[in-house]
This record gives sequence, C-alpha cells and structure tokens, in this order.
Amino acid sequence: MIASIFGKTKPVNHIIVVAFLFLFYWLVHFLRFKKIYTVEEIVWQTAVLGVLIFSVMIVDFIVKRNKISQANSYTILYFALLMVLFPETLIDNKAVLSGFFVLLAIRRLVSMRSLKSIKVKIFDASLWILFASLFYDWALLYLLVVFMAIYIYDPKNFRNWLVPFAAFFAVLLLSSGYLALTDDLEFLPAHFTFKVLFVPEHILDWANSTKWIVYVLGLFVLTILTFIQLGNSGVGKIVTTRIIVFFLIIGLVVDVLISSPSQGHYPILLTFFPTAVLMTNYVELIKREKFREIVLAISILVPFIVFVSTMLI
Repeated sequence: MIASIFGKTKPVNHIIVVAFLFLFYWLVHFLRFKKIYTVEEIVWQTAVLGVLIFSVMIVDFIVKRNKISQANSYTILYFALLMVLFPETLIDNKAVLSGFFVLLAIRRLVSMRSLKSIKVKIFDASLWILFASLFYDWALLYLLVVFMAIYIYDPKNFRNWLVPFAAFFAVLLLSSGYLALTDDLEFLPAHFTFKVLFVPEHILDWANSTKWIVYVLGLFVLTILTFIQLGNSGVGKIVTTRIIVFFLIIGLVVDVLISSPSQGHYPILLTFFPTAVLMTNYVELIKREKFREIVLAISILVPFIVFVSTMLI
C-alpha cells in the first residue's frame, strides 16, 4: 500500500507530504510546545513554514534532477518523517532557514558532475552556505564540502579555489550594506563568535541522548550499506553520494557544537536531507515487495510512536 503510493513520482505524493507538514507544523507549535503568538508572529511563522514546504520541493528536485534515487517519492517522505522524529526542529526558525540555504548549496554542488559552468556552481554553493551561516555561524564548515567538490571535479584550475573567497566578499558587502541601512552593524562580530554550546544536562537526558545515539548509529549502518550497493554503480553516482555523506558528517558536527535546547537551537535538521537519501537507497535495495512494505510501515510508525510518547511524558 505505502510502496504503491510513494514508490512512484506522482503529484499526489507532494500534496500528501505538504498537507501533512502544514498540519504537523502547527500541531507542534501549539500543542507540543504550547506556543502563543501575536498576529505579527503568526505571519512570520507562516513565512517560515512556507520556506520549509519549499525545502521539500527542493529535496524532490535534487534527487530527481541528479538521479540520486530511482523514480519514487521516498526521499520527501523520509524528510517529513524525520521532522516527526525530531519535532523540536520545527520551532527553531534558524534551523529551518539555514537548512533551506544548505539545500540550495547541495543542489549546486551535486550538479557539478556535469562539469558545466563549474565556477558559477562553486560561487552559488559558496554564496548559499555563507547565507546559511548568517543563521548558524558554524554552518561555515559546509565550505569544506565546496573545496572537496573542487578537488574532485576540477582541482587543476587554480581559479576554482579562489571562487569561494569571491562569494565571501560578495556576502560581506551585501550583508554589511543591509546592516548599515538597518543600523545594526554590530550583528556580524556579535554573531560569528563560533562558541561551542555544550549542555551537560541535555547530554545526560536519556531520552534525548538515546534518540540521538540510535539515530547516528543507524546513519552509520545506512552509509555502509549505501556504499556497498554503489560498488557496481557508475563513478558519477558514487561521487555524488560521497558529497551527500560529507554534508551529513558536517551536519552532525554542527549539531554537536551548537545544539542547545535552552536557547532553542536544534541544528539536527541540517542532517535530514542526506539521511533521507540514505534511507531511500536502503529501501530501494529491498527486492521483496512485502518486506519493503514492512520496512516502510515501521519507518512511519516509529517516528509517530516516539512523538506520541514525548507528548505523554
């Protein structure tokens, strides 16, 4: 049943995922975390929800355009289910907005496999990552993926290595101009402090730490299974997967560095796209239709069971 719906690329799949995210977003805000907003704040939260929904469209575009997965909608399904597993990410506007720009950067980097307009794609990816860093300073670490992509695709062209610095000065000029107009020039030095927000109470909370450990261990297994599967695939897909996995690793590092419930920081959302891709690759490995249905059913039930259990605690 589930495989027959999401195993194909139909417009109805997007409608289901978008409608669910719309309802779940407000459920998390008003019932799970009991938020109270003014009219202006409701407008702002609606705009953030719009960015989140657009992020789903970008996820679908990336996997289809670059043939990262087969012709199915499992990636957007898992992208939404991860938000059920980690509902706290939906109240972190910085994570949603930073994740949006990171997705735009991923889109440009994975398209470098065509070896066309490489400098433009490097500039765009760097630009989006720098914009993402305006919400989370440690998002600058994603520039390592840009340099990794340059090393993979066109390392001999020295000017490619200078493009990210050109993007840096472009963002610096744009942001400085905006901050000058809003009389907030102190934002940049105050924002880019690169503090490590280690919260012992959060780490020692067994519910949070257990979920995070199981999540990371599951990602480790999925990564191994994915590369075993890709052993007989083309070089292009292997390279693309390496870039996506590197995005995942950077995302986990950022989460460890700045995750802070007391300050409303939940950057684990930055890992959702690469995780959804790995989970999709695993489901595609399953040949028996009945077993695939069981795996999909479990994949859907577990996040909701975890979510309900947190609501009852």
